[in-house]
Amino acid sequence: MSDLPICYNSKEMNGWQVWQLRGRLDRTTAEEAAEEGEKQLAACRKLALDLSGLSYVSSAGLRTILKLASGAEQAGKSIVIISSEGMVREILEMARLDLFITIHASVDDLKNV
Repeated sequence: MSDLPICYNSKEMNGWQVWQLRGRLDRTTAEEAAEEGEKQLAACRKLALDLSGLSYVSSAGLRTILKLASGAEQAGKSIVIISSEGMVREILEMARLDLFITIHASVDDLKNV
């Protein structure tokens, strides 16, 4: 991974691959995140994008999320977003991503999905 201001972690939880992102998802990190996200999606059937550790999401970051969601749909896989309250959640809702991708408040919500 480069020295860009984003880092990743992944774990399996309740049948979901939870991919945690921390930092900023913007034009300087979106391409790298898209590549890593595609790897995560290829390795599982159900992917949860945990964005609760992000401090910022730009339009390039939103495009990355939409691209992953589209790839999941085309592959017949499930994808959800984990995002707590705050600026990132507001950005996701203003962009109307909640109309296309289910957004949960915490990873604990995956127990019921």
